[in-house]
Amino acid sequence: MRRWNKDYLLAILDSHIINYPTPINLNYFWSFGSAAGICLGIQIITGIFLAMHYSSHIDLAFNSVEHIMRDVNNGWLLRYAHANGASMFFIVVYCHIFRGLYYGSYIFPRGRLWATGVILFLLMMATAFMGYVLPWGQMSFWGATVITNLFSAIPFVGQNIVEWLWGGFSVGNPTLNRFFSLHYLLPFLIAGLTIIHLSLLHKEGSNNPLGINTNVDTVSFYPYFYVKDLFSFLIFLFIFSFFIFYYPNILGHPDNYIPANSLVTPPHIVPEWYFFTILCNFKINS
Repeated sequence: MRRWNKDYLLAILDSHIINYPTPINLNYFWSFGSAAGICLGIQIITGIFLAMHYSSHIDLAFNSVEHIMRDVNNGWLLRYAHANGASMFFIVVYCHIFRGLYYGSYIFPRGRLWATGVILFLLMMATAFMGYVLPWGQMSFWGATVITNLFSAIPFVGQNIVEWLWGGFSVGNPTLNRFFSLHYLLPFLIAGLTIIHLSLLHKEGSNNPLGINTNVDTVSFYPYFYVKDLFSFLIFLFIFSFFIFYYPNILGHPDNYIPANSLVTPPHIVPEWYFFTILCNFKINS
């Protein structure tokens, strides 16, 4: 039984990674999918270590983040990798979505594959929003207040949903506890759904720039196409490291380095840039 399980596992790895039939004309735009998987791995690993030192209490959360930055060995690296990793994750996923839209990866027979990708994107947004609340700075608190209040626009049940999200009648300690729990849980749900996403991809086959039948002219993924993914990963690692070591706070908001205060409203309550992009698109389309 143990021998069978080992052989079965090796056969799955061989068919899905090494000898996976890949269209011969794929370009570097098809490397964003694997880069997104690497980003997810970085976020999960750094998030686990950050959770070891984080305190999900409104009186301790802000100071626990400062404790990670100042007192924990290499804590600054973990925090900056996690914070900037979220931005890098969205950049990679936006490029991945753009490639899918441009080359028609949503067209039959890949409808289910596209649907799982949309669900993954929605889970990503929910995870990123709840993670942005955890430092409990001014922008975290007021961003949570504004965004959660949007659910009150839902007829009949909107206010009940808002109070359930808050765990009370205002953003407070129950809100922070719920967001921390869900922020820790959702990445593992994303990882599980990613496996389903990949299984559907390998079932239907990859799309290609010409849009022709993917089974016409293919080669094995290894050793022909893994080099492209490896090269793309090295480029991504260089850009990621540049932000971490030289401009770690450029993608964040300075108001989030001020402890949350429900009596002082920031002059401008703005979301993270990856949410701001979505809101701008909705505004333009409407």
